[in-house]
Amino acid sequence: MAAILPARITRIIPDSIAAEIGFEAGDAIVAINGTRPRDLIDYQFLCADEVLELEVLDAVGKTHHLEIEKDYDEDLGLEFESALFDGLIQCNNRCPFCFIDQQPPGKRSSLYFKDDDYRLSFLYGSYLTLTNLSEKEWQRIEQMRLSPLYVSVHATEPEVRIKLLKNQRAGQILEQIKWFQARRLQIHAQVVVCPGINDGKHLEQTLQDLASFYTGEVPAVASVAIVPVGLTKFRPQEDELIPVTPEKAQEVIAQVQALSQAFRQQYGSNVVWLADEWFLIAGEELPDESEYEDYPQIDNGVGSIRLFLKQFAATATELLPPKIYSERKFIWVVGNAVEKAFQPILKQLNAVEGLEVSMRALSSDYWGQNISVTGLLTGHDLLLNLKGQDLGNGILLANVMLKHGELLFLDDMSVEDVARQLDKKIFPVAGIAELINTCIS
Repeated sequence: MAAILPARITRIIPDSIAAEIGFEAGDAIVAINGTRPRDLIDYQFLCADEVLELEVLDAVGKTHHLEIEKDYDEDLGLEFESALFDGLIQCNNRCPFCFIDQQPPGKRSSLYFKDDDYRLSFLYGSYLTLTNLSEKEWQRIEQMRLSPLYVSVHATEPEVRIKLLKNQRAGQILEQIKWFQARRLQIHAQVVVCPGINDGKHLEQTLQDLASFYTGEVPAVASVAIVPVGLTKFRPQEDELIPVTPEKAQEVIAQVQALSQAFRQQYGSNVVWLADEWFLIAGEELPDESEYEDYPQIDNGVGSIRLFLKQFAATATELLPPKIYSERKFIWVVGNAVEKAFQPILKQLNAVEGLEVSMRALSSDYWGQNISVTGLLTGHDLLLNLKGQDLGNGILLANVMLKHGELLFLDDMSVEDVARQLDKKIFPVAGIAELINTCIS
């Protein structure tokens, strides 16, 4: 196990206990009630007590001991530079479709971290494979009731999953799900479909196997998302992978919809859902909103477009005026995968007198993709497609294109640099209200 480092504080929430005590960014928590927290999970568990004895290291390296009395479960109001104080649990698989291996060399180091860490899965919903857990980690999941976890299953037949993950331990997946079931713990599962490897009869077997765990009060498998494999031009040539064609997408949609209909009759839920990308690739209409139940796989792109359209319509009713008195013109950059789906939004924005929004739906030359989701567009793609054009008052783009918390595209170009080269302001927007307010204010 990696050494546990002091938990470095990056922000103190105003009016919190920590702010009252005088914590500062740069301070670090060494121990709570004599225990060194490994990660944010430990920290939250240890901080639930009413009386806390903290060992704190300040920014200049001096140790302080503090005693805090507070209400049970009351938060201290601290944010940390990382959720993990003992380092990342690295991935030990060699999946040919791994996006990390499909990137060009020489970019920022964080783009090449291969995490397969159950703690990030519990805290943030990132997917893990369960192939690298020691007995001690399994015990911790059980003792701390770390549920639900998000698991990349891909296939339940041992030989198919071993082939996909290039790891002999990958064949234990059904036994591992039974382990969750026996302890009334849950997973949300993901299947990345790689044509010719885990599609067809293998996909059928995988979904039947996973749905069989949708039983009892606490189903061990709470939901399953089926996602098309994403390939870039930087991937190794000998990877045996085939891109998803519109024909393959139509075939998978028909197969999965038939299964989900049967599961709904048997279990009272669809259990399995297709990511929106399948419908975009196939050129088919997205399912009705009612199909998504309570959106259990929204972060995996399952129903996210339907939900966005619904929320936009509701927010637009509140925020969009009939007219603005200072004329404004914007270019809205999106991935070409959503061009058709986002037409109703474009129509609503352009219904405002004095506002003109033109959509530029781009594919990614940088990744070598003909159909691209918005989050994968890069600074290179913007420069290639927008240079020398009339860009009005500026460029609107979703902040999913940028590094979390920073104005950097996936190709390491900064928003500032792209804006300078295009000689036009770029407006990264987070959410619907910000998109609308940027257009009208």
